[in-house]
Amino acid sequence: MERFENKVVLVTGAASGIGRAATERIAREHGRVYCADVNAEALGDVAARVAELGGQGASRVCDVSKVADCRATVAACVERFGRVDALVNMAGIIRMGHTEDFSVETWQQVLDINLSGTFYMCQAAIPHLLEVKGNIVNAASSICFRATPYAAAYAASKGGILTMSRMLAVEYGKRGLRVNSVAPGSIDTSMAAPPGLPEDADFKVLSRSMALTGQAGPEVIANAIAYLASDDAHHVNGEHILVDGATVA
Repeated sequence: MERFENKVVLVTGAASGIGRAATERIAREHGRVYCADVNAEALGDVAARVAELGGQGASRVCDVSKVADCRATVAACVERFGRVDALVNMAGIIRMGHTEDFSVETWQQVLDINLSGTFYMCQAAIPHLLEVKGNIVNAASSICFRATPYAAAYAASKGGILTMSRMLAVEYGKRGLRVNSVAPGSIDTSMAAPPGLPEDADFKVLSRSMALTGQAGPEVIANAIAYLASDDAHHVNGEHILVDGATVA
């Protein structure tokens, strides 16, 4: 398929995990991908990989928790490629721990990167996306639908992303902008073994949020992202796609 021929897609969290898988999937469909990540070393590698797969790549180091970085990244993408057709917000972190022991600093860090970072990128990109009737794909989580213990900050951030995505879909739908989200569950990335899991964690309770068939690779989420970001999903707006191996079902 070549659904992204002559399309420009800006991906955050592009250097690893789901963000990298989405970047590579879009490149295989001949997209022009602007890769943003806080990891400068890995970012250069993924931009080169885009070219190997048949796309056009460019990159910029971006800390999505900083609004100035987000605005500069969107501006740099437009300067490089002349437009933005889709924004894919995959940058994020997870921190775990007993809620009563969770530090305020860690709580704020998770919200700053996951929730505020998604908002900052959307806000900066929306004027450009409206020009081309583009779309946004945000990273929610299966945690929005089935609780996982020890992850209050992550759950709050992902729930916020899900509802914000729906709100944006309604606010801008008549102006031609689509906003959807993917909700991964049991995906084999670095976030699958998050720091701070309590030593006395109850794994029987944790198993409630595990897929029936075990973990899948990030490419299964990339498939859903590519669908939502393409014209195949032209009538899909304000939706989420659960990709979780029947965890929530």
